[in-house]
Amino acid sequence: MTKKKQSPEHYFAAHPKSEPKLGLIQTRLRDVPFEFLTASSVFSKKRVDTGTRLLIESMILPKSGCVLDVGCGYGAVGIAAAIFNPALQVILTDVNMRAVRLARDNAERNKAGNVEVRHGYLYEPVEELTFNCVLSNPPVSAGMETVKAIITDAPKIMAEKATLQMVVRSKIGGKTLPAVFEATFGNCVVLARESGYRVFKGEKQ
Repeated sequence: MTKKKQSPEHYFAAHPKSEPKLGLIQTRLRDVPFEFLTASSVFSKKRVDTGTRLLIESMILPKSGCVLDVGCGYGAVGIAAAIFNPALQVILTDVNMRAVRLARDNAERNKAGNVEVRHGYLYEPVEELTFNCVLSNPPVSAGMETVKAIITDAPKIMAEKATLQMVVRSKIGGKTLPAVFEATFGNCVVLARESGYRVFKGEKQ
């Protein structure tokens, strides 16, 4: 009887059980140097993936207030936002506890003192707060219902005129998600389009 090969652990698991295999990414985002500790069972261990990079390069940040990075992974998007504008208070959330630990380490590693990382599913860890900007490279592998929930539930924690900015693969959500943005916010703008990815922006009216 042959032993069944185990599939890799999903990065959307709340508590990954596999032994973490660590990695280190050194990169530049908007010409600013960053260093990120990564691990197995966390999305895009070996590099800042194309979608995340496009979101970081194109995101529009408020001058002040609170920013949320939902589904933060090891923290690249939220930490970049915090570094680009130290006047912001930036909160990162993820359901994956390993990702949360990495994001906390990476905030310290990049000297982002205006960052807080919380563990939990989507907006549950921040239900009591109000944000001026929400950023997300959503966990598409968790299913489109989860991605849609990031959009439809966002207004509950958004201030007036706040924006939700989300990157998706053009082939997966490029045609369907604009309608979800329109239904939720009454508007949808494409901030960037590159290498098979799109960054959408919706503004709360």
